[in-house]
Amino acid sequence: MFFIKCLVVAVTLCSVTIDAKDWWENEVFYQIYPRSFMDSDGDGVGDLQGIKSKLQHIKDAGLNCTWLSPIFSSPMVDFGYDISDFRNIHHEFGTIKDFEELSAEAKRLGIKLILDFVPNHSSDKHEWFQLSANRTKGYEDYYVWVDAKGFDKDGKPIPPNNWNSNFGGSAWEWVESRKQFYLHQFAIQQPDLNYRNPKLVQEMKDIIVYWLDKGVAGFRIDAVPFLFEVEDLRDEPRSYDPKALPNEYAYLLHPYTNNLAETYDMVYQWRAVLDNYTKSTDNVTRIMMTEAYADIKQQVLYYGNDTTPGAHFTFNFLLITDLNTNSTAHDFMFTINKWLSYLPLEYTSNWVLGNHDNHRVGSRYGAQRIDGLNMLLMVLPGVGVTYYGDEIGMLDTFISWEQTVDPIGLNAGPDRYQLFTRDPERTPFQWDDSVNTGFSTSKNGTWLPVNENYKDLNLKNQKAASFSHFQLYQKLMVLRQEKTIRDGDLNVKALSDNVLTLTRTLTGHDSFVYVFNLGGEKENVNLEPYTELPSKLKVELTSVNASVSFGTTVSKSGFTVGPYEAYILSAQSLLSSSTSYLDTLFE
Repeated sequence: MFFIKCLVVAVTLCSVTIDAKDWWENEVFYQIYPRSFMDSDGDGVGDLQGIKSKLQHIKDAGLNCTWLSPIFSSPMVDFGYDISDFRNIHHEFGTIKDFEELSAEAKRLGIKLILDFVPNHSSDKHEWFQLSANRTKGYEDYYVWVDAKGFDKDGKPIPPNNWNSNFGGSAWEWVESRKQFYLHQFAIQQPDLNYRNPKLVQEMKDIIVYWLDKGVAGFRIDAVPFLFEVEDLRDEPRSYDPKALPNEYAYLLHPYTNNLAETYDMVYQWRAVLDNYTKSTDNVTRIMMTEAYADIKQQVLYYGNDTTPGAHFTFNFLLITDLNTNSTAHDFMFTINKWLSYLPLEYTSNWVLGNHDNHRVGSRYGAQRIDGLNMLLMVLPGVGVTYYGDEIGMLDTFISWEQTVDPIGLNAGPDRYQLFTRDPERTPFQWDDSVNTGFSTSKNGTWLPVNENYKDLNLKNQKAASFSHFQLYQKLMVLRQEKTIRDGDLNVKALSDNVLTLTRTLTGHDSFVYVFNLGGEKENVNLEPYTELPSKLKVELTSVNASVSFGTTVSKSGFTVGPYEAYILSAQSLLSSSTSYLDTLFE
């Protein structure tokens, strides 16, 4: 038995423990991509009844909250992110009744539902756009309409500036009947809504309340930085990215179309809608989490300011954008501490390893590092986000040009589609080793092909194994209930280029040590730099196929960690008076 003092480090996160935390502040949010989770009717596309039938998996994993990528009515040009009716369900996914049944089942299991809110744009098939294109009174400026800069020698209208779409090509599309261009920062079929129109602003607030009335626990706000653009429409500067072609988004920098001051204010207004709803109903917090790929200083502003709250949290993408398979332990340490250095202590941190727009964790970092990275996600302070399938270590699926359906990939063409396509990380969940990996009974295939590895890599096999990615994930979710993990201090150290370590400590409670060998050679790990740790530590959790087993006592001064192995060690405090959650892990 040992007494563990708090560590003093260059960058330390000291969580406030005086006030009880709200329900979401230590939650792990499980992202479901509805088209790929479970198909209930055999058409090859996932749906709401399919999700309902598999909610128990989410509960079995130890999760209490799931976020659904868009389920609203859509022509599916961008697979749900082009919405034609914000108050209805896309027919392939089901009906409002199906949603209500899903919501009821989730409530029965104690699972909160978060919906994707896509406010920057609609589908060009939305009634609003049709009315706006026709200059119908009251809808004239629901979208961003601009006159041509001029006309070329052939009489073709010239766009007002050089802005490029995220999906490639000009961000402007001409409508002959209206004789103006409209802005689309994504697909041509996704016209940008005009948030300088108060009526449109109120429409979107009303939509938020509509779904709150349906029982949702909050929203993930998509593509927030794009809500406003400068009114003078000035050209954006070159990025001089040597890999970017002139018609690609990365060819330019985007100071005039991203993260404008008005954008932050709009987020703060939405937060007020959520807070007012909470106060007027049951006082259970409805949350907002924002998606903003931005400079870290800009990201943090989405949380709010000294007088006005904003998002409950904005996604921290640094583990995706700043790190890769070649990153060292020092890179990981710097990236973790960078986020915590910029985030004010009063805000809740969060950590994102994967999502529907980025290649899967095991494909970005190497399949052999999946466990170590999932372990890292779970021992860092604050909120975690798991993309469906990451709990079983799913990998990207090879998608040929002929199989490609993602509009970004299609726009890039057959020679460059693999640089841009998001299809590989969106393939069906691998439930078992049956036809279509148990995802669908379709005899005509699935909307995207299943991964060829599904016979071996699937949930059924992992449940039956002596130890697996999924079983480790379950145990990590139990570990997150430890008060030290929920409220303790964090100290991150790179002991070499390959060995990443961190401690979580809280006076009077058990301490935990994370050790990860990112490299392909054995490492002798010496934890002496953590001077407050005792000389002996207990192995509580390991990556799959680790060489040191659960329950083993290891020496602080040196123990061998094999290639890509990860461990969570514990040290018990003399002041600890309660049974550890970990005592139940291996009963």
